[in-house]
Amino acid sequence: MPSKREQVIEAVVALVKAALPKAVHYRNEVKQRTIPANGYVNVDDGDPGDPEVTLNPTTWIYEHELPVEVAANAYGTKTAEQRLDVMLQAIGSAVAADRTLGGLCDYLQVSAAATEPLTAEGAKVSRLAVVGITAVYGTTDPLN
Repeated sequence: MPSKREQVIEAVVALVKAALPKAVHYRNEVKQRTIPANGYVNVDDGDPGDPEVTLNPTTWIYEHELPVEVAANAYGTKTAEQRLDVMLQAIGSAVAADRTLGGLCDYLQVSAAATEPLTAEGAKVSRLAVVGITAVYGTTDPLN
């Protein structure tokens, strides 16, 4: 059985895939050079950080931030910014609809997006956003 950490990461990946079913999805990949027609999403495992520890029973409580890269091209009459905004709203709605990942974590939240241009000379106009999805969860063993 996967560790609690891995279960949470897999659940976040599944949540993002369900929110953006037409996008190409990656996990822990480097920034892509080309952006597919329906955009791409890359969920990084992130860093669970230093936990708070409670005693009796001993529980490690993490606020684990998973960086999520979302990228889109301009297409038809829609700008890259408009397409990216629609993708980000879909992720935000999915998080709001399942704040506990089906009971796997105590709380799930998403941070505001930091955006940057990705356009190379002669290429389609494209944008990238990085958002953090933070999962708060507890475990009785930091490696399990």
